[in-house]
Amino acid sequence: MKPVLILIPAAFLWAAAVEIPASKVGNFVPLPEAVSSPANPTTPEKVALGRMLYYDARLSLSQKVSCNSCHDLAKYGVDNRSTSPGHKGQLGGRNSPTVYNAAGHFAQFWDGRASDVEAQASGPMMNPVEMAATKEHVLAVLNSIPDYVSLFKKAFPGDSDPVSLDNAAKAIAAFERKLTTPARWDKYLKGEKIALTDDEKAGFLKFVDAGCPACHNGAYVGGQSFQKLGIAKAWKDTGDAGRQKVTHQGGDKLFFKVPSLRNINKTGPYFHNGKVSTLDEAIRLMSDYQLGRPLTPADVKSIMIWLNTLTGDIPTDYVKEPALPPSSDKTPKPVS
Repeated sequence: MKPVLILIPAAFLWAAAVEIPASKVGNFVPLPEAVSSPANPTTPEKVALGRMLYYDARLSLSQKVSCNSCHDLAKYGVDNRSTSPGHKGQLGGRNSPTVYNAAGHFAQFWDGRASDVEAQASGPMMNPVEMAATKEHVLAVLNSIPDYVSLFKKAFPGDSDPVSLDNAAKAIAAFERKLTTPARWDKYLKGEKIALTDDEKAGFLKFVDAGCPACHNGAYVGGQSFQKLGIAKAWKDTGDAGRQKVTHQGGDKLFFKVPSLRNINKTGPYFHNGKVSTLDEAIRLMSDYQLGRPLTPADVKSIMIWLNTLTGDIPTDYVKEPALPPSSDKTPKPVS
């Protein structure tokens, strides 16, 4: 018997590789290594001081709450709580967003009430629910610690009054401006096409086809606009008026800053009030209420696979908790 040659179509031997057309990438660009500010140039001295202040709970009235308490740099800049406990255990009204990559956002806080990280940095110190301090308390603490006085002089050498609340905020902001987390998605955008798997590429295409880039785009995959919750369908939870609290304009009710999707699989729970515990539920709600395009469970899973490529590495050396300058006998005592 003569051997029979059986030809098997190539489609049965391997699947065609998934390619992302350039037209689909749009205005997605790689994440910068740092976010500069002409008004607050980054220097090693500012960064070193800012790192200390970020971790120093003595800036709070109880001396138990620091920036890192709610924005834990070892946990992708969040505490994974719906809302964070502050002074006397009081809970804030909104979810604490991640500080990683936040310096590149067009505004700060969920309602955009601060223009940049310099304007944001001192806000929690003065908030009675968060750190509950006053300007006088913060300055008394800083001026009572000789090493801090010296560090402020080094960080702001041309300033006649270097130890100030404004300079403390600038130092913290300088530290935060280098809190970036480049990921595999950035490698892909820079031309390394094998940085993503076919499933991840397919997930991005599903993300685009669903209409998500209307809000989530650019280097930060969000963080560049305000948007109303409930565009396609009325949002049910209207207890927080959002940006309307800042502008006092009726048309701004339920508008919030669009969050970045960087490290999104590490920064739950989700939304301004932290009431959504899982990422798949957050995706489902957004597609339904914002886009009016309900997604299948398979669609949601596919998008989540791509979102995982936005998770970068924590810069452990840069964010390592520093040794803080010792208090003196003039340092104010904690008030609990």
